Amino acid sequence: MDFTYTETQDMIRDTLSRFLADTYGFETRQKFIASDAGRDPAIWTALAQELGMLGASFAEEHGGLGGGALENAIIMEELGKVIAIEPYLPTVVIAGGALKAVGGAQANALIPEIIAGNAIVAFAYAEPQSRYDLANLKTSAKKDGVGWVLNGHKGVVYAAPWATHLLVTVRTGGGQRGHDGVSLFLIDAKLPGIVRRDYPTVDGNRASEIYFENVAIPGDALLGQEGDGLPLIEQIIDEATVAVCAEATGVMQKLHEGTLEYTQQRKQFGVPIAKFQVLQHRMVDMFMEVEQARSMTIMGTLKLDMPAAARMAAVSAAKNKVSRGAKFVGQNAIQTHGGIGITQELAIGHYFKRATMIEGQFGSADYHMERYERLVLAE
Repeated sequence: MDFTYTETQDMIRDTLSRFLADTYGFETRQKFIASDAGRDPAIWTALAQELGMLGASFAEEHGGLGGGALENAIIMEELGKVIAIEPYLPTVVIAGGALKAVGGAQANALIPEIIAGNAIVAFAYAEPQSRYDLANLKTSAKKDGVGWVLNGHKGVVYAAPWATHLLVTVRTGGGQRGHDGVSLFLIDAKLPGIVRRDYPTVDGNRASEIYFENVAIPGDALLGQEGDGLPLIEQIIDEATVAVCAEATGVMQKLHEGTLEYTQQRKQFGVPIAKFQVLQHRMVDMFMEVEQARSMTIMGTLKLDMPAAARMAAVSAAKNKVSRGAKFVGQNAIQTHGGIGITQELAIGHYFKRATMIEGQFGSADYHMERYERLVLAE
């Protein structure tokens, strides 16, 4: 299969890579995450208005560059190389994917705001009891005239402290775990009755516990059809999953490169430890995991347009491989560095933290192996 990128895709990658090299060094990132805001809003504005990156995966009719999932993967890999904390995943990949799938007035109104950098969307889908079951929802919305009243609790909502909008999965009917009765709402993050508890995450991001207390939301906040939202949610989660696989590839590449550089500098018995055959084998194994992760990510990305079962199987195959690869590369990087590998001052430990978080994001390796087996056996 030809994995050659187009000229435009190469331009996106090279332009973003140069920008991040100039503005997102490790020390600079540390200053971002240590600030009260947890980020520098100027970076997001530059990504939108100077580079046009937030529009790369949107149609030209909305002011984008006409790309799609491959463009998202390219951008996510570059962001992974600097362990960026920008809310690209929830805003562009997840919310953007939902809006593109639904279309209509909602897409026409909000996609240009996303492209311009004016809108940041947080995806509120996880609940304490739900694990990886997207239909296991206690958060509910009840009809109230032409609108709805929303109640519930969402956990670990990445980027919520910065969000202008929330994309929320809710139950509008059926039982707690029923596949029918699941709906998707896009609401203003500042509506009365929304209570947030913000906190930093172990990988340097910011997230929130969000409580909805009789939140009145307008009828046009509903995305798609009432009660039929689960297939759309599964689709955007699959798109997000391959996007974090791409991010993981960038993280893994930097873990490998940093470890290889360390072995060339660290001396034992008067020679660089890179001369030791066992470590040479380890560096090769780490490199192979990076390349396999990249190939599986591309495969999963290219199959996002397939029928649901085939798409889900491809995504699970990719996520299983990438999760296992991220664990292997991360742990070997830390083991090779020794104790200094987990210090705050060394970048390698921060890459390891992000790799560890990605292992379980949108489903662990074991979860995706089980899902893949179930889908393949059902054919």
